[in-house]
Amino acid sequence: MRSLWTGAIGFGLVNIPIKLFSAIESSSLDLDMLDKKDFANIKFKRVNENTGKEVPWASIVRAYNMNGKYVVLTDKDFEEAMPEKTKTIEINSFVYESDIAPIYFETSYFIEPEKQGKRAYALLSTALKKSKKAGLGTFVLRNKEHLCLIIAEGDLLILHRLRFQEEIRDFKDLDIPATEPKPGELKMALSLISQLSEPFNIKNFKDTYSSKLMKLIKAKGVGKKTVSSPLRVVHSTKRDLMDQLKESLKVKKKKAS
Repeated sequence: MRSLWTGAIGFGLVNIPIKLFSAIESSSLDLDMLDKKDFANIKFKRVNENTGKEVPWASIVRAYNMNGKYVVLTDKDFEEAMPEKTKTIEINSFVYESDIAPIYFETSYFIEPEKQGKRAYALLSTALKKSKKAGLGTFVLRNKEHLCLIIAEGDLLILHRLRFQEEIRDFKDLDIPATEPKPGELKMALSLISQLSEPFNIKNFKDTYSSKLMKLIKAKGVGKKTVSSPLRVVHSTKRDLMDQLKESLKVKKKKAS
């Protein structure tokens, strides 16, 4: 794997040199965009708005439009803005992971220690496991400051990038019902939840859409005709909510038997 970021974790006065690696990869198929007339690949170019000519990456700069005038920024400018955060993940506090709502979690990275930081890395990992807490901090990646949570999974430290509060949209305009459910319906819903409850195992879930799409691609590739399966949405014939709940419990019992 190729590292995305190198720097250090600041843990009190302890400095742990580390590298970050992306912990995720897409399971989607890599599809090309083609011209349907002759199947030629579609290419995207960076074009100068005034001349219409293509511009190489080496000639492209980043700038901020301030009152109609562009202020050009260099890599050095980004580093000088917050030099301590461009190379350091500073743990500011320790929290329980369960206290952070799932909506704040964005993406994850594996943390690998540099050779000289292995001992301190193991210390932080063990301390997090013993305390059952996670380290909350900030760092800069790709010229943007991020909030992050460092957790211990076995001997591995994982960094979860978090969203800031201002990145979460307000839901006050949504029409959310505030009425209390009927006691009988709630009791039935809880029974259905209990009946469908089981330990979570991520291995039970696969990207079936991509695998079925690949199967279709292979069939078309050798000239086989593909047969589509019509969408079947099964709804209860009952219109009353309580009757729907009762019917749901019966369906689950039939499947179990």
